[in-house]
Amino acid sequence: MTAETIARQCTLCEAHCGILVTVEDSAVTRIEGNPEDVLSKGYICPKATAMAGLHDDPDRLRTPVRRVGDRFEAIGWDEAFREVGARLRQVRQAHGPHSVGMYLGNPAAHNSAIMYAMALRAGLMTRNFYTASSIDQFPQEFVAWQMYGSNFLMPIADIDRTDRLVIIGANPAVSNGSVTTMPGAKNRIKEVRARGGKVVVIDPRRTETARLADEHLAVLPGGDPYLLLAVLHVLLTEDLCDRTALRERCAGAETLRELVSGFSPEDAAPYAGVDAETIRRLAREHAAAKTAVMYARIGVCQTLTGTITHWLVNTINAVTGNLDRAGGQMYATPAVDLLPLARRMSPMHGAWTDRSGKYKSFRTELPVAALATEILDEGPEQIRAMITYAGNPVLSTPQRGQLDKALSSLDFYVAVDMYITETTRHADIILPPVSPLEREDLDILLTMFSVHNNVRFNARAVAPPAGGLEDWEIMARLTTEILPLPLRAVTGRALNAVFARFSPLRAAALGMAVGPHGVLRRGRDGVTLTKVRAARGGIDLGPLRPRLRSLIATRDRRVQLAPRSFVTEARRLLDEAGAARDDGFDLRLIGRRHLRSNNSWLHNVPSMVKGRDRCTALMHPQDATARGVAEGDRVTVSSPTGSIAVPVEISADIRPGTVAVPHGWGHQEPGVGWTVAAAHPGANVNLLHDPEQVDRISGNAAVNSTWVRVEPVEQAAPIG
Repeated sequence: MTAETIARQCTLCEAHCGILVTVEDSAVTRIEGNPEDVLSKGYICPKATAMAGLHDDPDRLRTPVRRVGDRFEAIGWDEAFREVGARLRQVRQAHGPHSVGMYLGNPAAHNSAIMYAMALRAGLMTRNFYTASSIDQFPQEFVAWQMYGSNFLMPIADIDRTDRLVIIGANPAVSNGSVTTMPGAKNRIKEVRARGGKVVVIDPRRTETARLADEHLAVLPGGDPYLLLAVLHVLLTEDLCDRTALRERCAGAETLRELVSGFSPEDAAPYAGVDAETIRRLAREHAAAKTAVMYARIGVCQTLTGTITHWLVNTINAVTGNLDRAGGQMYATPAVDLLPLARRMSPMHGAWTDRSGKYKSFRTELPVAALATEILDEGPEQIRAMITYAGNPVLSTPQRGQLDKALSSLDFYVAVDMYITETTRHADIILPPVSPLEREDLDILLTMFSVHNNVRFNARAVAPPAGGLEDWEIMARLTTEILPLPLRAVTGRALNAVFARFSPLRAAALGMAVGPHGVLRRGRDGVTLTKVRAARGGIDLGPLRPRLRSLIATRDRRVQLAPRSFVTEARRLLDEAGAARDDGFDLRLIGRRHLRSNNSWLHNVPSMVKGRDRCTALMHPQDATARGVAEGDRVTVSSPTGSIAVPVEISADIRPGTVAVPHGWGHQEPGVGWTVAAAHPGANVNLLHDPEQVDRISGNAAVNSTWVRVEPVEQAAPIG
């Protein structure tokens, strides 16, 4: 028996940590960090080892399946594609293009299949396109569009060179960064402190990241924009801004000054939950640091004020001169550089709406908050067929439990997924891609948000089974099937041949050749696919460097500090500060990440769910005592929308008045094909969130800072 070790990346989250996969007789025997990897440098988290569990999982689908009554049976690929194409074309012909909806989950962006998924989206010509981005990152993209002219121009934190790192609503010690890809974030945070820098975490919970920091500010849930407005007040009224940066590259400083002039730290303190002197010191230290960066992420994205909060974060970085400079907010220069092209693409905000007119399109999609209604409400352009790819929206989106009913009512539903999940159990046909270890790829999307420029090849560790298809191949075939091609038998084969020739790796090779590090610009020293394949840990392309001047896409080519809609919303926010609530819901619910969990993906891997229950309600001792509950007691967490029952976990690491429950659980539905997950079901926290509660500007789902009450199970009152 001969063992072989293959260098590649773990693709379960955005970090894409470099791993070494040892294979013996086609069996994965070991996964460890790759010390030669130019980005992760040997670091991995427990999720990387779960790739072997995913690969070997007996519950994973290996062939397409078709629903027959209340069960699924295996069918061949050609038969599956023919039936999918015929059924989708039938629905479109009878009810129009908008009668077919499409949903993409987060994993769709973790490999190059995203290009082919977008080709499928274009071929459908439907307004009913949804992705996980509208429960994840719409605020960041909206702010980038308004401030820099393109939703693709989301700046990232140059953590490796900063002297001061302020983290708001993010937990990179667990997530390893998101829209700032920083594998080994724990080590990078420690290095900031080791070189004399300071790390501050602003979060209602003392997170794993906060435990590594110099300072933790336990902000009130939803209090972030008040804190940041007061920080801006100090910066602008005490003349602590970078005058050169304001003069040479920014517009709107006077409007900003007028907005915050009457909102002092003393005014903000009751709403932020942070005392005035601390707010004032936070502002002064940020301005005084040689280099500084604020980094905010999903904890504040998923609120009613997600866009305003991210605008204030970016504005503070800009006015202190920390935009587009080393140690501040910067932009990557990847081998396949999509930013110069992407910056010219319109986000098409408001080009169409859902049928109610409430939700506007953004970057050619609608907020997922509209999805269940668009399926259930009868009438013209009602969704009657769905395509989902790598998503489990029944668990991951707030739908008042209506998405189950909606999906079961469809005329036809096809899912591209490795499992029969809480969502795909409703599908008529499921098309499973090969496992991540059976794919080969070169990432061209997430490298746009890497904290260090690099290019790495993702080698295939295990040979795929005969007839197995990668994600991109499935997306390409679906595109062929839905197009109204004349003489389908002939033209369909021709189009499939074109797709087969233009594989992701061919596209990447072309992109590298014309890119900033490619042979057309660097000659023989340029990077090529051959060189990247041969580099066991990838190729280091150097640190981030200033490039906003060439990328900015605003009309006057200046950073817009005071977009009108943001200023209007901020004024409304100040006017409504402190609005009273008296309806029996007295705790704020926030989310929580675990190192061994990634949304709902890993709950069927035994090593990821062993040990203590992770789907718990984390409460402060003071709140638990007031409600008569002890560690491990089952409690009912209720909101105006619904209720769930979970064990309680008591810790002083969370701010009083706050409760934290992780998402991605709720594996008790009949017909789900996850044996291990079903034995550790947990509860679906998204049943507590009102789908109509969205960020007022971007439409992003607001699943953080929901008002709830917590009671012992036997005392819980019914909702509604």
